[in-house]
Formats: sequence, structure tokens, C-alpha cells
Amino acid sequence: MPISLASIRSELLPGLFDVRGSYDMIPRQWDKVFKTHKSAMAVERSTQMAFVALPFLKDEGAATQFDNQSGERFTWAFVHIEVALGYAITRKAIDDNLYKAQFNPTNLKLQEAFAQFKEIQAANIFNLGTTYNSAQVGDGVAFFSTSHPYDGGTWANTSTVPKSLNESTLLADMTNVRAQFVNERGLRILARARRLIVPPNLEAVAIRLTKTELRPGTADNDVNAILSLSGGLPEGFIVLDFLTSNFAWFLTTNIEGLIHMLRIPYESDMWVDNITDNLLVKAYERYSFGINDPRAAWGEFPTA
Repeated sequence: MPISLASIRSELLPGLFDVRGSYDMIPRQWDKVFKTHKSAMAVERSTQMAFVALPFLKDEGAATQFDNQSGERFTWAFVHIEVALGYAITRKAIDDNLYKAQFNPTNLKLQEAFAQFKEIQAANIFNLGTTYNSAQVGDGVAFFSTSHPYDGGTWANTSTVPKSLNESTLLADMTNVRAQFVNERGLRILARARRLIVPPNLEAVAIRLTKTELRPGTADNDVNAILSLSGGLPEGFIVLDFLTSNFAWFLTTNIEGLIHMLRIPYESDMWVDNITDNLLVKAYERYSFGINDPRAAWGEFPTA
């Protein structure tokens, strides 16, 4: 059923003091975390390659050992979703509405609804980060796992026992990013934490940890090591309003791997149906959020 006179019966009469319902929306957050790439395919793929391992010691006169194990290890897939929404409103509801400035039939905030849906999709990369997504393929484990495989071993981007956010755990995980991240042949790489991501419930904690020059939560005159350890957190912290856990927190790193793949940008259209005289308005978008390198982040999932 289209939006009709019955849906806006109070707006047909003079004398309304106010017409409420339109609010300022949360500013865009996802683009502070994800890097956008344009897509021209139904499914985009990214491969993870392995290069040579460490060299061998060579005895005098002995043959050089060869390493011919380089090549593709994992493939990550970005399967685009289609997002669509529309509405219909009768001609009488348009003609007889006395408050078109407050309830504009051609602008019922479709773009704002699409924007918030996109924030939810982006945040779900973290919210569902411990669940393996077979459609994405990747290295066979969840985004955040203690058993990401490399040739001859595994590496972790989460803790075996989840840790709540405080000074010692943040310092420990900043060190873990530096010490535990390796490439597909087990060689240490230049990995550093760059930004702290928290839900609204942890914003106060993040402020105390990253905004004080002296050691947070103590009477000591020590410097705040968080600001300097392994280069500190040069991108500070960000609050993602659509994280579903009140206690989970994350570190993004200098390694690109959090991807927004844009296939079709937001578009909208409107027309009058020449049979019913209803105004039809619709919008459409196509994109995907995903990862192509779990080294892009470290995650903690405590329950309190």
C-alpha cells in the first residue's frame, strides 16, 4: 500500500505547532577505517603471495640450495551486495499535505537510511570477525584468529584469552602486532599499530589512554608509553557507533587490508505512475566490505 491520506491525516489540517521526525544523523565513520577501491566485476578477488624464505648457510665448495616454493597461497573474494529501497505516495497525499517543507514527499531520507545501512555493513566486518566466512575464502580461518597459517606455522591477530581494554593490554597488543605478524614464509615484517577502535562504551577509556602525557590511572610521573611504543598510535582512536559489543576493541595497523569495494555508487530516481498517479521513489547501491589481509588489524573480544 502506498503512503496515503490516512498516513498523514494530521498534516492535512492547519494549526500544527511542529512536525518532527527528521534528525541529524551520525557522520560517516566507515571511511576512516576502510580504503575504497572501484570495482568493475561481479566478484573481485585478491591473492596472497609467498616469496622466498630465509637463505641457508653455505659451506665452501658446496652447492647453493634453491627455494622454489614461492607462489600463490590464498585468495580473498569480495562478493558485492545489492541494496535497494523505495516508496510510493499517492497524489492526494502530496496535493493535500499542508506541511511539505517538513514532510517532503520527494525526500523521505532514503539517502540517510542507505548511509546508516552502510555503516552497519562496515562494522559487521569487526562484529563478525571471529566467524569464518567461507564466501570470502581467504586463509581458511576467521578474520581474527590465533591460527592464521603461513608456511611451517601459524600467527595470531587476537589473543587466546580475550583481554579487556586498559593500559597494560593495549601496550601488550601494540607489541604483539610488531612481534607476531609475519609474511607467508615466516619472515618478520614491518607491522605497527596505528589506530585504536572502540565502541561508545569504551570511549572514556580510550580518551584516558591516548590523550594523557603521563601514565594513565596512576600517581606516577612516568611518561605515557602508549604514545611512543613502536611509534605510538599516530591515528589516535575512533569510536564506531555500530559495533555490537560494548567491550570488544581493535587496533588497525599500517598494513592495508580493510577494503570497501564500490561497484555501483548510490543512485536514486523518481517518477509518476501514469495509471495510479502515485509518486514512486527508489534508490539503489552495490558494494562490498571485506578484508584481503588479516594483518590489517588486531582484535580483542572480551565479554566484560
